[in-house]
Amino acid sequence: MNELSPKPAGNRPPRQPRTGLTSTGARKAGSKSERSRAREFALQALYQTLVGKNAVDDIDAFTRDLAGFSKSDSVHFDALLHGCTEEAAELDVLLLPLLDRKLAEISPVEHAVMWIGAYEFKHCLDVPWRVVLNECVELAKEFGGTDGHKYVNAVLNGLAPTLRAAEMAADRGKSRS
Repeated sequence: MNELSPKPAGNRPPRQPRTGLTSTGARKAGSKSERSRAREFALQALYQTLVGKNAVDDIDAFTRDLAGFSKSDSVHFDALLHGCTEEAAELDVLLLPLLDRKLAEISPVEHAVMWIGAYEFKHCLDVPWRVVLNECVELAKEFGGTDGHKYVNAVLNGLAPTLRAAEMAADRGKSRS
């Protein structure tokens, strides 16, 4: 059989390169930090609050039983799930001026990702703003719609100067040096 002939139907698909990324550009599970995993579980839990309107305590218990939860940062998960649900109205107020459509028209995945980003900008000052932004874009790439990550990036990039102005100014000062 030469190189130009079709491959037999029983062949496997080509191997994915071991770069830490899937074919869609999202990070592979093995290369994710405990906090990244916590954000993924928080996203899934927040989705349940937005779509299913389930009780937070029930969602919390359910999520902790999911495979892989033990490899996540449970303290960060708690902060995100309970913080975002308790401050949902305030987080939405921060996001609304940056949206180009009604909140009801935003995908629940992107909405939950933006809650996570806004919450981390506001409360998780140990996480650099660029890391928050990147992590949220990665979540939107992995779980959201085709171009949802671009929307999340634009909204959170617009929010960062409001909640992390000093940090962004310091970053600009470093880049000019």
